[in-house]
Amino acid sequence: MLGGKILLATASAGIAVLVIIVLIVIVLILLKACLVVVREYERVVLFRFGRVMSYAKGPGLIVRFPAIDKITRVNLRVEVVDIPPQAVITSDNVTVQVDAVVYFQVIDPIRATIGVDSFRIACQRVAMTGLRSIIGRHELDNILAHRDSINDELKTKIAQSTSSWGVQVHQIEIRDITLSPELLRAMARQAEAERERRAKVISARGELEASKELAEAAQKLYASPGALQLRTLQTLTEVAAEHNSTLVLPIPIELLGSMNQGQGLPHLASQTAPDNPDQLQIMPENPPIQD
Repeated sequence: MLGGKILLATASAGIAVLVIIVLIVIVLILLKACLVVVREYERVVLFRFGRVMSYAKGPGLIVRFPAIDKITRVNLRVEVVDIPPQAVITSDNVTVQVDAVVYFQVIDPIRATIGVDSFRIACQRVAMTGLRSIIGRHELDNILAHRDSINDELKTKIAQSTSSWGVQVHQIEIRDITLSPELLRAMARQAEAERERRAKVISARGELEASKELAEAAQKLYASPGALQLRTLQTLTEVAAEHNSTLVLPIPIELLGSMNQGQGLPHLASQTAPDNPDQLQIMPENPPIQD
């Protein structure tokens, strides 16, 4: 009789322990279903009986009712979306392949959830169409030279569409512009011709400045005869400094003139042409020899 009571008590205790364990498991399951942990960079949009709540919840621990509430997590970090290469015809009828990258961030989780099916795909599609539209209004030279202004124009155009979805576009960058090989060769020839033109202009300007300096130097040397002699001696010093076998000896023209006068030779510089051209006589090439 006593043994049966002990067995009954033991069975009751085992059942009680099992019930407690089952209750603990059920409570843990309910807690896991009711409690939601939201990270710092996330917000939760809560739908209760299909209707959205007035504000997004988080970060931290929030409570929801299973089978009544449905949650949607929204990432508030800046996201990057690549725009695939787009074939665009510029305003000067040049076909180019342009790709870009878009940086955007969700600032209103509720509008980003209920305003558009998928804000990521929507932003990518808007960026693709905006890229083709903006690039088609510019010439190729303008696209290559003023990429920053085109990026700002693209950002403004895309932001006009995404602002109603609660998405803010931080930055858009044109990453690469692909041209055909024929166009690249033509641009290379154009750039080479432009560089040659600039080189010729610079060379001509250098010669013009050099001629002005030489003319000024000649005037100063003419005004000071001693400076010309000093310049001659400096030139001789520079020539003698180098190892060569050339000897330069300047002889003044006045010395040659005095030597000609001392030898009785006619001075060529003192000869003057006759006043009457008829008096000119043509000397024979071989004059006769008189005995």
